[in-house]
Amino acid sequence: MKDFLFKKIDNSQLVVFRVFYGILVCAEAFGAIATGWVRRTFIEPEFTFSFIGFEWLQPLPGNGMYFYFIAMGICGILITLGYKYKWSAFGFAILWSGVYLMQKTSYNNHYYLLMLIAFLMAFLPANRNFSLDAKLNPSIKTDFMYNYVRWAIIVHLFIVYTYASVAKLYADWFDNSFVELLMKSKRNYWLVGEFLQQSWVHKSVGVFGIVFDLLIVPALLWKPTRKIAFAFAIFFHLFNSYVFRIGIFPYLALAFCVFFFDAKSIRKLFIRKPIDSATKAAAIFNYKKSNFLVTTLGIYFIIQIILPLRHHIIPADVLWTEEGHRLSWRMMLRSRSGYAKFRVKNKETGKVTSVKLEEYLTKKQRRRIGCYPDFMWQFAQRLEKVYADKGEAVEVYISGKVKVNQGTYHTFINPEIDMAAAKWNYFGRNEWILIPEEYQ
Repeated sequence: MKDFLFKKIDNSQLVVFRVFYGILVCAEAFGAIATGWVRRTFIEPEFTFSFIGFEWLQPLPGNGMYFYFIAMGICGILITLGYKYKWSAFGFAILWSGVYLMQKTSYNNHYYLLMLIAFLMAFLPANRNFSLDAKLNPSIKTDFMYNYVRWAIIVHLFIVYTYASVAKLYADWFDNSFVELLMKSKRNYWLVGEFLQQSWVHKSVGVFGIVFDLLIVPALLWKPTRKIAFAFAIFFHLFNSYVFRIGIFPYLALAFCVFFFDAKSIRKLFIRKPIDSATKAAAIFNYKKSNFLVTTLGIYFIIQIILPLRHHIIPADVLWTEEGHRLSWRMMLRSRSGYAKFRVKNKETGKVTSVKLEEYLTKKQRRRIGCYPDFMWQFAQRLEKVYADKGEAVEVYISGKVKVNQGTYHTFINPEIDMAAAKWNYFGRNEWILIPEEYQ
C-alpha cells in the first residue's frame, strides 16, 4: 500500500487543477458580489441563520462582507498564480468556511464540498511547478508528486458521487414525481422551459441522474470508457449549470477530470514543457511521515463515509425530519413547502402575541422557517432573546404544516411545546418534531 501511495508520479494534473480551481473560486467570490448574492444573503437580513453552534458567527457590519468576498477573490487570484500558495489556499479555505457556517438560508451541498476541497488543496503541493512560488524559489520546483495526492481527490469524488446516486433510490425519484416538481419551476426558462415539462424528459433525467452519479468515477478511471464518460460529464454538468444555476460546481466537477486523464496528455496540452526527469529524487520516503499521512487520510475518509449514513440510526424518515440531511450528499432530492406561525406568551401576564415574521426576516428566510426544523428552533431562541432584552420572559409556540414533494401537508412541530425551552439534539431525534405515519 505504501509503495502504491508514495510512488512518485507526474504532478501536471495537480498543478493544472490548481489553476482551474483558483480561477473558479475567484469567479465564485467576485460573482457573488456582482450578482447581488452577497447583498441578499449577508447585508439585507437583520441576522443570518448560521449552523447551530456557530450563532456567534455573523456577517461583518455595514459593507464589510463585500471586503470579505474581495479578500476571497484575491486569494483565488493568488492560488491561480501559485504565489504564496499555502497562505492564499488556507486563507480561502478559512474564509469560505466562514461563509458556509454563518448562513444556511442559501445552503447548498456543493458549498460543503468546496469547503472540504479548499482545505485539502491547502495541504497539497500544488505550487511545486507552473507557479510564481516555483519561479521565485527554484528549490521547491519539481515535476513530481506522490501518488496519494491524485488518489485522495479521486476517492473523495467517488464517495460524493456514490452517495448522491444511492440517495436517489427512493419512491419519489423512481416515479418521477420529484423530477416533475423540480422541472415545473423551470417552465419559464428561455428555449428549454417547455421542453423540460415533457414526461420522457423527467424519466430520462431520473434514470440518467442515478446512473451518471454511480458510474462516472469508474468510467473515467477505465481507459476504454474515459473519453465517452468525459463527454457525458460535459453534457451533464453544463445541463445542471443552466437548468439549476448552482454556481461554479459544474465547472469544478469538470476540472476534476484532469486527475483521470493520462498525465503526459495533460502536460502536453496545458504545460507544454517536457518532464525534467533529473528532478525526480530517489523513491525513498520517511516512514514516520508516511505513517502519519496514511493514518490521517484514513481517519478523514472514514469520517466522510460514516457522516452520510448517520440518518439511518435516527428514527423516522430523513425526508421529513431533515435530521442527518446535511453533510450527506443528498443533493436535489426533495422540495419542501409549508408555513409556521409563531406565538409569544408572556410568562408573567399570560398575554399571547402573534409574531409578524416580516419584521424580523427576509422573504427567503421566511420560506425556510416554514419548512425546516432547525430554522424554527433557532428563530424561537432568537425571539426569546429579543424579548428578554426588552425585560420580558416569554415562551414561544409554533403551529404550522409542512409537505415534502407532492405529498400531504401535516402538522410539523408539536404546538404545545415551548420551543424557547426546547433543546436541540445534535446527533439524534428531536421529539418535538411530529412524525406522520407515512414517514415513520
